[in-house]
Amino acid sequence: MQATKCNPEAVPGGRPRRTAATALAAAALAVASVGATAATAAAAPSTSSQPTLVVYSAQGYDSAEVKAFTQATGIPVTLDDDSTGPLLEKIQAEKNNPKWGLLWVDGATAFASLDQQHMLLRGFEPSVSWNSLGAAQVPKDKSYVPTGLTMAGTLVYDTKTVKHPPTTWKQLLGSQWNGQVGMNDPAVSGPTYPFVAGMMQYLGGVSQGEAYYQGLNNNGMHVYLTNGDTLSALEAGLIKVALIQSSAGIGASLKVPGIKVEFINPVTSLPSAIGIDAKAPKAEQVEAEKFASFVLSAAGQKVMQSGDPTGDSLYWPVIKGVSPLKALPPLSKVPAQTIDPYLWGSRENTVNTWFTNTIL
Repeated sequence: MQATKCNPEAVPGGRPRRTAATALAAAALAVASVGATAATAAAAPSTSSQPTLVVYSAQGYDSAEVKAFTQATGIPVTLDDDSTGPLLEKIQAEKNNPKWGLLWVDGATAFASLDQQHMLLRGFEPSVSWNSLGAAQVPKDKSYVPTGLTMAGTLVYDTKTVKHPPTTWKQLLGSQWNGQVGMNDPAVSGPTYPFVAGMMQYLGGVSQGEAYYQGLNNNGMHVYLTNGDTLSALEAGLIKVALIQSSAGIGASLKVPGIKVEFINPVTSLPSAIGIDAKAPKAEQVEAEKFASFVLSAAGQKVMQSGDPTGDSLYWPVIKGVSPLKALPPLSKVPAQTIDPYLWGSRENTVNTWFTNTIL
């Protein structure tokens, strides 16, 4: 997940809110990021009639992967790098005249929703040797390609201020954590809607999950835009615990002394995936298939694991013969649950709208 740095504005009681100024600033940052990325990542422009593959991505290693792919294949690529929410909004806005060829973000729910709208190319999977983790993530209609796994909603804290972190989700509702909990906005942050959906599944349904998040809200929870913002608040002492993606939390623990990560039972599995635009020209679809195959090749996996070593590179691989980076715990020790991406993908807009209207 792309971590966009920004300073949240305070409201009475010290709780950040998304004001018009904040939204405009975020939009300006996004536009600047897109312009810069598109200008620099269209590596080695082709002098032939070969079409340019347009990649929409929210991965920290995407620029490095695009560069390596173009160097290996000669296929020109334009990269639009942004947070997941804005990318999905752009795809919907372009529904009748799509500009993208390939989408690469975290969260299978987003791809399941696009598939249900017949917006993804079906029937393609790279010729690779999936491990058991990867095989379990491949959809029946082969409409998207899993590329790795992280966890949504891990608990990150600073041992300098928290000696006894919460060990259950219910404990976060206690007075000890009043005003001390932070999380991301699920409408912006790709890893966060699966976290919300996972909590709803764990607690028994949508209404039970809504009651839980209302309880967190009543207990002074802070909501920021993305992983980077929530981590910045933690490091600044504005909050004591952050509920964010495992890769961002583990990455922070490698950079900041005292930062630790806990996996409260259960955390929710978060696959990263690639989907191909069903309406893209056939030539661009073929290029997108080659890109997905490259990502899962030995060379592509090397780039994924080196392109963002204190961020998105901290994933559990889905290909046989590829080991996770040493900072990751054994997956067998992580109390993870899975959610049905097609069930929860169909509910994403409704749940995110509820969160925006009720919690924000």
